[in-house]
Amino acid sequence: MNCNVCRGSIINKNSSFMVDVDDRYYIVKNVPSRVCRQCGNTSYNNEVAERLEEILDEMESSGEEVTITEYSKKNEINKNFVEDSESIYKFSQIEVIQQNISLN
Repeated sequence: MNCNVCRGSIINKNSSFMVDVDDRYYIVKNVPSRVCRQCGNTSYNNEVAERLEEILDEMESSGEEVTITEYSKKNEINKNFVEDSESIYKFSQIEVIQQNISLN
């Protein structure tokens, strides 16, 4: 499978998802992702994208300025993540300011 942006090769790996919504920052760590080896473009299958939306809804209710959570604590999808080229879903309903970050 090749990247839609640069045609580079895609690998499955867990990454961190970060988004800024109304000046509040939400970080979800260890999200099952498809990442381009060449340009770093990150995409998610439909199931993961839908779960990210649910997680963000839960995080928004906290009212905190910065909220960090683990994807695996919210859902066990990452244990069963299977490559399915038909179900790629680019998470584009909210402005993603950085999808791959180092939290170390």
